[in-house]
Amino acid sequence: MRRVPTWSPDPAQFPRFDLIGGPSPLQPLTRLSAALGGRFEVWIKREDLLPLAFGGNKLRNLEFLIGAALAAGADCLVSSGRRWSNHARLTAAAGAKAGLPVHLVLSGPPTEPPNPGLRLDRLLGATVHQTATADRRERETLVERVVAELRAEGRRPYLVGVGGSGVTGVIGQVLAGLELVDDAAARGFVPDAVVVPTATGGTHAGLLVGLATARVSTAVIGFAVAHPAAELRPTVAALVAGLAAVPGLATVPDAAIVLDDGQLGSGYGVATAAADEATSLLATSEGILVDPIYTAKALAGLIALARRGDLDGRSVVFWHAGGTPGLFEPPAT
Repeated sequence: MRRVPTWSPDPAQFPRFDLIGGPSPLQPLTRLSAALGGRFEVWIKREDLLPLAFGGNKLRNLEFLIGAALAAGADCLVSSGRRWSNHARLTAAAGAKAGLPVHLVLSGPPTEPPNPGLRLDRLLGATVHQTATADRRERETLVERVVAELRAEGRRPYLVGVGGSGVTGVIGQVLAGLELVDDAAARGFVPDAVVVPTATGGTHAGLLVGLATARVSTAVIGFAVAHPAAELRPTVAALVAGLAAVPGLATVPDAAIVLDDGQLGSGYGVATAAADEATSLLATSEGILVDPIYTAKALAGLIALARRGDLDGRSVVFWHAGGTPGLFEPPAT
């Protein structure tokens, strides 16, 4: 079978700091497929097995964000997210690996004892600044204050946006799309579709462009886990357009952006019955864990598509984005 066309980012434009060391596993889920009727072939891309701090797809973004920070002469990182944020934990881990102190601004309210995500962030060496409430504007204001205070101390902070999903970080997800096509080709198939959770849109956009650059007709079905599809679509479209300006990357039409918010439930971080069922089904059929409030919502979406017959006769890859420490977080309200 034809191998994927090669593309590599220009290191002068996108310097890279290695955090991953090699591909994440691509594995068949034969028992899950059988449990869903056996009418389609399902695989899983195990981004949760990437090597740092319980793994997760954001390490791909962070390779290029750390590279950019070091190239800019930064001596510390600042990022933000919810108190259970997979991105925040991995930023702390990546900063430790690169020797860059990390300041994390996390949404509140604080819990006692501190929630598992916050404890992991601190264990990885991050300085945690937590807001009193979950209000996003309060968090953004505190980010600005932390950056200003660091600069006043003579530090050179590099600000990593929420989810690391600017064009620089999303280059890592483009490479993930190319990696997927290469690995699938080695196993004798081309995926018909990839199912992915999408919150800040970076993984979704990067995979779309990576797959298009590989010249395959694989659809990317994004299940919104943080914002309604109508709100998220312009973000994904803007990232896709930004990537199209990078030499060698494909242009993707807006019509190719498939977003489904049918699994969003009450919002980000709030579990749903369908996500709980999906978590249990994957665990009992394959021995693989997903967090109940993020990746599980995309898995619930895949299960819903399968039960409607929409995946019959197709090869589908489920993108396990990581976040499994979320299993130990207290329920959000």
